[in-house]
Amino acid sequence: MQQSSRVESSVQQLPEEAVHASTIGADESLIDVGQADDFEWAWLLWLDRRLLVRWMVGGLVFATICAFLMPKQFESTTQLMPPDPKSGTGMTAMMMAAMAGPGAGNLGESAFGGLAGELLGIKDPGAVFVEMLRSRTVKDRIIERFDLRKVYGARYWEGARKQLAKRTSITQDRKSGVIGVTVTDRDPERATAIAQAYVEELDRISASVNTSAAHRERIFIEERLKGAKQDLLKASEQFSEYASKNATLDMKEQGAATVEAAAVLQGQLIAAQSELEGLEQIYSPSNVRVRSMRARVDELQRQLNKVGGAGPTSDDPNSPQVFPSIRKLPLLGVRWTDLYRENKIQETVYELLTEQYELAKIEEAKETPVVKVLDLAVVPEKKSGPHRLLIMIGGMILALAAGSGWVLGNASWQRLEPDNPRKQLAQEIRNKWLEYRSRWASRWRSLRGKAT
Repeated sequence: MQQSSRVESSVQQLPEEAVHASTIGADESLIDVGQADDFEWAWLLWLDRRLLVRWMVGGLVFATICAFLMPKQFESTTQLMPPDPKSGTGMTAMMMAAMAGPGAGNLGESAFGGLAGELLGIKDPGAVFVEMLRSRTVKDRIIERFDLRKVYGARYWEGARKQLAKRTSITQDRKSGVIGVTVTDRDPERATAIAQAYVEELDRISASVNTSAAHRERIFIEERLKGAKQDLLKASEQFSEYASKNATLDMKEQGAATVEAAAVLQGQLIAAQSELEGLEQIYSPSNVRVRSMRARVDELQRQLNKVGGAGPTSDDPNSPQVFPSIRKLPLLGVRWTDLYRENKIQETVYELLTEQYELAKIEEAKETPVVKVLDLAVVPEKKSGPHRLLIMIGGMILALAAGSGWVLGNASWQRLEPDNPRKQLAQEIRNKWLEYRSRWASRWRSLRGKAT
């Protein structure tokens, strides 16, 4: 009460002092009302300086407790080089190279190529990398990999994504294009592992979502190669079954060998017949030599008929004939040639597609953006937060502001007349609140008394 009366007396004395100061001399300037009000509020705060000091000490103690109760935070950062423009689409690289000119240097070529890319609406590979790092696919894989739903205490995936995004900073330098990924976590090792996981997931997803011309060509050739392989296996099986069934290994060589064998047999037969005729003129038909020669002639004739296909067993499927006769060779040769040609065609197609497939894989590897790490994520040695000194200073400043507001608000309240509508409304609300609070307090005490 003494302090409030002292404040009121000081407030009443201020105008008199101001009037007295205005009558000192005509050459002195008058103190305006705004300056008098400011001086009045400053005087009020000065009079209640002990109260403000207690507020500041309380704010400092509270902020200090909060600062030391907050868990430590660690930051781990990895930096990525911007992707090479030549590793993007081949058309983009050719257009930039063409616009840069054949005599441009590396710096001029990159600058003019970048300007040409902006004018033509060509996407910046670095910006694409940044959006891929911020994608839901990358977040979900990292959340699942480190079980971040349990770490962050998130019930749903969306909550875990928001927490991970809040703790992750992905930036790109506009001049150099270097991409920085900074992860904040209470565990320094986990922060490092998550930052490294971002790089690994970026490398994986950049290869999986590649839509370049070389990628599409590789996919097409790969599908075509599978079909060609099946066709080759089918043609080979048909050719081998036909050749095995008809004993046709090589029609050209086999035909020549068969004709040569028939000619040899024919010559031997003629010689044997001539010798038989000579022996029959000398010896009787029952002579041993005559019968032996006749048997040889018959055997040669049978072999010749077998090779030529004129014998009675040429069309018998159960005959012991191993190779086809000369008469069957033209008939078998037509089908054999068709199957042989089809087999060779499929072999050629498969070889060409295999060669093109390997070239397409090389081109795809050239056009796939490669993630180049400039700085690896390392385990942080010092904490990055919280900044306890700043929290303590901020707590003191907020407490000082709150205390000043309390002092000035109390002074303004005391100035109001008792019949002021705003003061009456505030008092009515306060009385009702006290009434309700006392009523609920009595009910709570009665309930506790019944329970005990």
